[in-house]
Amino acid sequence: MDQAAAIVKQIADAIALYAEVWILIGLGIFYTVITRGVQFRLFRHMWHVVLSSRKDSRGGISSFQAFTISLAARVGVGNVFGVAAALIIGGPGAIFWMWIVALVGMATSFMESTLAQIFKVKNEDGTFRGGPAYYMWLGLHKRWFGSIFAVIAIITCGFVITSVQSNAIAGSIMATLGTTAAQQGTHSAIIAVILFVFAAPIILGGIRSVARVTEWMAPIMAVVYVIIAAIILVMNIGQIPAILALIVKSAFTGGALGGGIGGGIFAALINGVQRGLFSNEAGQGTAPNAAATATVSHPVRQGLIQSLGVFVDTIIVCSATAIIILSAPKAVLTGADPSQAASLTTVAVASQLGEWSTYLMLLIISVLAFSSIIAAYVYSDVNMSFVTSKTWASWLVRIVSVASVVLGAVVSLPLVWNAVDIAMAVMTITNLIAITLLWKWAVGALKDYSASRRRDKEAVPVFIAKNNPYLPAELPTEVWSEEPGKSLSTEA
Repeated sequence: MDQAAAIVKQIADAIALYAEVWILIGLGIFYTVITRGVQFRLFRHMWHVVLSSRKDSRGGISSFQAFTISLAARVGVGNVFGVAAALIIGGPGAIFWMWIVALVGMATSFMESTLAQIFKVKNEDGTFRGGPAYYMWLGLHKRWFGSIFAVIAIITCGFVITSVQSNAIAGSIMATLGTTAAQQGTHSAIIAVILFVFAAPIILGGIRSVARVTEWMAPIMAVVYVIIAAIILVMNIGQIPAILALIVKSAFTGGALGGGIGGGIFAALINGVQRGLFSNEAGQGTAPNAAATATVSHPVRQGLIQSLGVFVDTIIVCSATAIIILSAPKAVLTGADPSQAASLTTVAVASQLGEWSTYLMLLIISVLAFSSIIAAYVYSDVNMSFVTSKTWASWLVRIVSVASVVLGAVVSLPLVWNAVDIAMAVMTITNLIAITLLWKWAVGALKDYSASRRRDKEAVPVFIAKNNPYLPAELPTEVWSEEPGKSLSTEA
């Protein structure tokens, strides 16, 4: 099993080095240029859109709920374990490349989420669904392309990611309790039962059930975690300039973490990109599945919201983890190896706040991972509905998702952890091809949004696709063809 995991890791690294790195950064720059730096020039407006979007819209979930579903998936173990692993293997320079991927990835996220809204379809109950599979079908007129993506997404989100997240919860709990090898089987079984009790009612309740939970769960835990990092930052305020300088310098010169094994420039680049993608999902094609479910007055509003999600995830939360680890005593960092990634952040916090904080970190990690589990189910369910709208298929996704949560808690998953990188790389490359071919639609919607704001800065822009001069063609769905107020309620 260890040999198989090593082989899979080599494949994942090769894909990242020769394709994923350059495609993600290169296309992110391209999207930044064609949108005239939307993530920078509308950054302040993004916050306004998020804060004004909590009102539920008739016939679906609110834009804020869609944001929290995607935030729940983004802010998970990737922000804690992933950043620690990137630091151990790639050195401090990996954080710099995570920042770069996030900054250009904000434009990528804007593009994919705006497209998801443009090409979404309406369900019989008034809710919406959409995502990469749908814009590959309705935008590129290639349903087979969408089907390939959907199948990959179903497997990755419904089984792999849910298993990885539950495995992280189980590992954290047992590490905190000091579980011995003899106790591991019993403890993991108990944890699996507890996770089942919490996950089953939410997942089996469907997407609206998930939206109600993630609306408060993900933001609260993310804020608590950032507060912990802020406290540690204040405690070590004198070190911050040196830490930031170390991150930037190591990105181009290499440098190991506390004398550890990481430190090559390519190691920093590869791990920064891989862990950045695992954390913020920009371009991966998962977040658009949540973005499409929102009832909004204009596709661009959800694009802006999801773009901001990338910033919150990486620039704020991942940076918080980096500061926690890099400001820890050198003894905590010296000799760290990849197998210690799961505990490094917790140990770093405890070394500065005291042993009591290990239990708080356990709670934070468990809730973040759990919220990612239920969000991953949403992504899998949306893609299954693309493959078939049969009721049994939706229930199959729910059952498999719950089963994978239980399975992930009781088995060792080194192979699955490494397989995540390959699965995400395939999804990302497939999705980016579609986004690039459809860029005129997203940019056209952005031009329409900007024109509407120029006409009336106080009014909420309303999108009508029919005879829209900014779009490259007539939209092949009826969702955006109606007059304002007939089927869509605008957000406050």
